Amino acid sequence: MIVWLIAACEIGFWVLLALGLAVRYLLKWRRTSVVLLLCEPVLELVLFAATAVDLRNGAEPGWEHGLAALYIGYTVAFGHYTIRWLDGHAAHRLGGAPPPPKPPRYGRARARHEARLWLRAVYGGAVALALLQLAVWYVGDSGDVSSLRTFQWVALRTVGIYGLIALSYTVWPRKAPAAAGAEGAVTGKEREGAGR
Repeated sequence: MIVWLIAACEIGFWVLLALGLAVRYLLKWRRTSVVLLLCEPVLELVLFAATAVDLRNGAEPGWEHGLAALYIGYTVAFGHYTIRWLDGHAAHRLGGAPPPPKPPRYGRARARHEARLWLRAVYGGAVALALLQLAVWYVGDSGDVSSLRTFQWVALRTVGIYGLIALSYTVWPRKAPAAAGAEGAVTGKEREGAGR
């Protein structure tokens, strides 16, 4: 049941997002779009409540409960970011706004961008870890909580992977390619030298 509810919450997230953006930019109903987009967190609350009820009714803690905690952590940390990103694209495509800025690709700016994504991952991981720990305490000694502990390690590994990616952009920042004009000038000089 929990797996189907996670899938329903994911589908509901995208449906509410699409409806909210369509209402905002096609029908110009800004208040209605805000109400639709504010319904997004309700999905996570429903999933949280259903998971708690499932465990309270004596369900053996399983991977689906761990997955629910990870899903909630991810949507808490990245949900608003995703909505804001898609809103910028919808404003451009449907509302005539200028295109949204792309994330930086090179240098320190890219390293800062990756560090911010890592901080979001830390936030999402902390939410997931807290929910999983609450579930462990809730189940107590009456059930096997090994799957919940496993998902705590999954959350920690995910945060670690994000951290390694962010660190790699800090230690080895990508450099912008040389300008095409400068490359052409060097190539022209080389040709002149080769001709002599």
